[in-house]
Amino acid sequence: MRVIGLMSGTSFDGIDAAAADLDLDGDRIVLRPLGGLGVPYPDELRVRIAAVLPPAVTTIEDVCRLDTGIGQAFAEAAATANDRLCAGRAELVVAHGQTVFHWVEGTAVRGTLQIGQPAWIAERTGCAVVADLRSRDVAAGGQGAPLVSAVDVMWLRGRPGAPVALNLGGIANVTVVPPGADAIAFDTGPANALLDIAVSERTDGRLTCDVDGAMAARGRVDAGLLDRLLAEPYYARRAPKTTGKELFHRDYLDAALAGLPAVADDDLAATLTALTARTVGDAVRSVGGTEVIAAGGGTRNPTLMRALAAELPGVPVRSSDELGLPAAWKEAYAFALLGFCTVHDIPATVASCTGARHPSVLGAVLPGRAGFPWRPRPDRLPRVLEIAEAA
Repeated sequence: MRVIGLMSGTSFDGIDAAAADLDLDGDRIVLRPLGGLGVPYPDELRVRIAAVLPPAVTTIEDVCRLDTGIGQAFAEAAATANDRLCAGRAELVVAHGQTVFHWVEGTAVRGTLQIGQPAWIAERTGCAVVADLRSRDVAAGGQGAPLVSAVDVMWLRGRPGAPVALNLGGIANVTVVPPGADAIAFDTGPANALLDIAVSERTDGRLTCDVDGAMAARGRVDAGLLDRLLAEPYYARRAPKTTGKELFHRDYLDAALAGLPAVADDDLAATLTALTARTVGDAVRSVGGTEVIAAGGGTRNPTLMRALAAELPGVPVRSSDELGLPAAWKEAYAFALLGFCTVHDIPATVASCTGARHPSVLGAVLPGRAGFPWRPRPDRLPRVLEIAEAA
């Protein structure tokens, strides 16, 4: 089955699209990457998304307008991916949408909201669509994240030691697959979320991220600020746990800086980069990780990757590219696979990773012009993900 996965993360800079041929072979899912592409959000849409995110106050009208605008942006990204990557032959689009709120009370997730009306995708492309993938896991008592953990467990099962899959988006998350024990997954804290905010503010919007880690490379870590940031109680909580910009937002950073001597721009970038490296390093150590396989936008920041390597001496830190899964598009590929599981009536969550009472078949479904491509549940549920040579 030819499937397109669409993902926009907590950095909300645009949409990642990845296409794959996916097949079942006994207890294996075989994924053959067809390529990926990035579609930036229009500036006006990005500004409107930023305006509704916590701790901002918004209106139902704004949410409705954004639901349409994001849905249309996802529809255009799907159409572009179908044309450029699938020769117009995609059968299914799997759309994560844009997270605008993740409702956490104490250690429990009460709800999660991803918007971007998927009807626009079905109408624009003619393809069937799977969307709203997180809500079922939340309803089953889970965190609704990290959903990529189901893919990581199938992918990394059987590797020696305790491999750790790391995603460096706005928020960082890890999945560890220890030998002879249940897999564990959780959000470690901010990856790029606070750093992007700081860079945008300190450059008056000229930059939206620390390109190539240049600012952090020039700066020096402010020990006092780092200690204050590391005192955040979230880091001490036990897994499963999830977080987002409901916690790590502009006001949070301003509060951390309050009362301290002025921190130079490059030093602030260096400190926030060190925060990500330290909290990820602490997470990997806490689960006994023996290797780290990283993906996401943060892997394009060499300063961050060097800091991670320094935090984890003796633990190899490599890109998922080395294992055949393109780091830039890994999450989009992961959601393509989750939607493929939905089509086959296959539960696609790992209860030990999300904290749910049971695994669930994910998503709400919309038929395409040819209906919805249902497949019977296989006799053997897949346990292994094989990455075939890219087309």
